[in-house]
Amino acid sequence: MSALNIEEPKGRLGILLPGLGAVATTFIAGTIAVRKGLGKPIGSLTQMGTIRLGKRTEQRIPAIKDFVPLADLNDLVFGGWDIFEDNVYEAALNAGVLKEPLLNSIKDELETIRPMRAVFDRNYVKRLDGRFIKEGRTKMDLAEQLKEDIRRFKKENQCDRLVMIWCGSTEVYLKPQPVHKNIESFEAGLKENHEAIAPSMIYAYAAISEGIPYANGAPNLSADIPALLELAKQTNTPIVGKDFKTGQTLMKTILAPGLKARMLGLSGWFSTNILGNRDGEVLDDPESFKTKEESKLSVLEYILQPGLYPDLYKDFYHKVRINYYPPRGDNKEGWDNLDIFGWLGYPMQIKIDFLCRDSILAAPIVLDLCLFLDLASRANMKGIQEWLSFYFKSPQVPPELYPEHDLFIQLMKLKNTLRWMRGEELITHLGQEYYD
Repeated sequence: MSALNIEEPKGRLGILLPGLGAVATTFIAGTIAVRKGLGKPIGSLTQMGTIRLGKRTEQRIPAIKDFVPLADLNDLVFGGWDIFEDNVYEAALNAGVLKEPLLNSIKDELETIRPMRAVFDRNYVKRLDGRFIKEGRTKMDLAEQLKEDIRRFKKENQCDRLVMIWCGSTEVYLKPQPVHKNIESFEAGLKENHEAIAPSMIYAYAAISEGIPYANGAPNLSADIPALLELAKQTNTPIVGKDFKTGQTLMKTILAPGLKARMLGLSGWFSTNILGNRDGEVLDDPESFKTKEESKLSVLEYILQPGLYPDLYKDFYHKVRINYYPPRGDNKEGWDNLDIFGWLGYPMQIKIDFLCRDSILAAPIVLDLCLFLDLASRANMKGIQEWLSFYFKSPQVPPELYPEHDLFIQLMKLKNTLRWMRGEELITHLGQEYYD
């Protein structure tokens, strides 16, 4: 098997983040802390993960960051947009995720990272009302302003390459419409201020037009429309999404494959969340919650495949609730009740109370996506990067495919893609050769 021709990660990699809230500031401050030796990048596959090569008897298990040519953390430069004017130090303090002594130890670096004015429309995120926003006659004007921001950031920071990761809020629920069908209709819609073109789509359009890899960390449609997929192929741009897989849904993609593997039935799965950060405030709006709900509900259907296993999963009841509770801040609580059944239909229950820190779980996802998307770009991989589904609640796939949600299959796909890139044998875990 021949390896892909991958350009070396020379020079500086610029990380552009629409939305400098809790997730983005935790990622930025955390990455700076890691490169100063003030903490470990726990949760990051690129920094702490290994990959097995060849047979188990060969004992070839390098670190992923030594196996594929990833950008060095010291070469990352950070920037972004936000509807509030706070610099990253101030925004991180407001978010309340990382402790103040840690933030104070890197204060000088954080204060130099100031947001650019954001593209924002309250019709799409109704619970926020920022004033640090761009003005433009049309949505195409706003897209051109974003492109100017991108070019200026790259020049001023002497970056060789860029990636963009959407860390902004969940927008109101939108379905694909004719304006999304192809790039001609989409660009006409930008010029006509079409209501089905949300701000996240404008960021995605600007990035993909400039050939900048784009990941969508929210359940918004964003780049998951035919027009932007077409554009990504034209500009040789990797794209991936949607919705970072952090707390409760992470648990579902771990537990549901286990139930299915043991052929245990499911009668119902009730999930509720309480959180008090900006995300919780946004999701208190029913239209934004609808977008998140669709993302969360699809997971079990795809993993359990009730059409194939009607005796086990037909008509199981699945309910998801998200409750805004300001005292909890970023320390989200996800509570789940599972009614399952086993041999002869006898009922059992599983209860989970996951007291998680949403941004602590999301920050290493952002880091990995930055480095893996940059790798994909240097390997000339364009369009949807399904091998990065491991990081998302609603993995983006071509229209003819269903998304793979099983966390363990996703991880196997990711690692086999890395092996394929480097010309190594793909691993099936058959292992029969050890016993012949």
